[in-house]
Order: sequence, then structure tokens, then C-alpha cells
Amino acid sequence: MKLYYAETLAPRKACAVARYLGLPIDYVFVDLRKGEQTRPEYLAINPNGKVPSLVDGAKNLWEADAIICYLAQRAESDLWPRSASQQIDVVRWMSWNSQHLYRHAGSLYFEYLIKPWVGMGEPDPSKVAEAQGFFRKHAGVLDQHLKGRKWLLGDDLSVADFSVAVALPYAKSAAMPLVEFPQVQRWHDQLNAFEAWRNPFPARPAQTAAYA
Repeated sequence: MKLYYAETLAPRKACAVARYLGLPIDYVFVDLRKGEQTRPEYLAINPNGKVPSLVDGAKNLWEADAIICYLAQRAESDLWPRSASQQIDVVRWMSWNSQHLYRHAGSLYFEYLIKPWVGMGEPDPSKVAEAQGFFRKHAGVLDQHLKGRKWLLGDDLSVADFSVAVALPYAKSAAMPLVEFPQVQRWHDQLNAFEAWRNPFPARPAQTAAYA
């Protein structure tokens, strides 16, 4: 298997799950600043020109959430639940995240980390304020859900936890008000106990990313 990645948000969850599972994967770094994601050979793998992408034999798979579910299934790991009801719950939380928490946490990540990295200037205060407001709204929903639960689905860690929490390692550097939500903070602290979560990206000869 080959996992094409950059040291940005969506690939982070794919790399974290792959390392957590200990799967034999060749990691292929895609340099976004050089536009490698737009080259024909990469577009043949992922026509969206995005990362991550996974190649497993004749199978090309893109979208980070699909990739982490596939990896967990391929490893026969409990990160992909056995019961149909819990599988639906995984889909529910991934869908919720993409439309809500990740969307607005990602805006803050862009304003504070990506913009300076690509030379787009300082964070826009109005966009920051808007994103922080939505972050608080949706983090509040998550905080309530986590009361009395160790993980999103209850007692068992799943791919949903890796997906929904993916922006939180950048909370401090991207001005996400995570400290206002003790259950979310507690939940993320549990993920931080895993080396694969703290350091998901493979080492490269020249570490040039300031946003990882």
C-alpha cells in the first residue's frame, strides 16, 4: 500500500490511523507548495488533486474518512466496529464533523497556520471571530455528548475519534477555544496518550513544514 500525504489536516488522520494500526505502508510525501498534487501522474490517482490518497494494488481510494475506515477494515481492527449500529454511528460522527466542527476548526487552522505559510498575510479578525463562534457552538454539542463516555461511541476507540479530533492538536496555535470544553479536552488528552496521534507523520530528510 502507498499512502500519499502532506503534513496538513486531512492527511493527519490517515497517517495517524495507519501508524496506530502498524500497517506496512509506503508513505509518499506530496509537496503542495510545488504543486505536486496537480501533476497528471497524481491526478490519475486522485482526480480532485487533494491529499490524502491510498493505493492498494489496483485500488485507488481518496477522502481521508474513507481511507481510515478502509485501513481499519483491512487490518481487521476494532477501530471499525463490528456492529451495524455502531458503524452507522461512525458515519454519523464523520458526517457531523465534516459539516460542523472540522469545518470551522479548519478555518482557524487556515487563518493562523496556512496563510502565513503560503505568504497570504495575517489572520482576518472577522473570519477568526466567526469561526470561533461556530467552534464554540459545535464543541458544545460534542462536550455534552462526551459526558459519561470515554470515546465517541462509548467504551471503545474507533476511527470516528481519529476523524473528529483531527484539528485539535492545533488548538493553541490556531486560537481554537478548546479549554472552554473540559470533556472535549479530556477526550483529546486520551488520544494524546498514543504516539501515533502525537507524531503521525513519517520522518522526512528535510522537514520544511511549519504547520505540522
